[in-house]
Amino acid sequence: MAMKIRLARGGSKKRPHYAIVATDSRMPRDGRFIEKLGTYSPMLPKDSEDRVKMNIERVQHWLNLGAQPTDRVSRMLEAAGAMPKKTRANLKKGEPGKAAQERAAAKAAKAAAPAEEAASE
Repeated sequence: MAMKIRLARGGSKKRPHYAIVATDSRMPRDGRFIEKLGTYSPMLPKDSEDRVKMNIERVQHWLNLGAQPTDRVSRMLEAAGAMPKKTRANLKKGEPGKAAQERAAAKAAKAAAPAEEAASE
């Protein structure tokens, strides 16, 4: 059985509240789960200690049994110190788009033109 540690959504429209659960990967997102491991409230401020609550001992138990955390849950576990940090490479994220690169090149060329005129005088 392929186990996952993932988020199950609760709460009303535009007011999300998530449960961190251990579940069979074939079950629906908000469907049947084996054990509730914690909660995540994204509406709370990022520095609030009530934003993410987890039973770390039970999470470690499920990880030792081979459960795979989803990306979002693994980031929470890394922040809690329960897992080592992974190196993630999103190389395109920091680059400006094509139009912004063209604007920057035009601006650099425009700035270089008066500097060349001043140097030639």
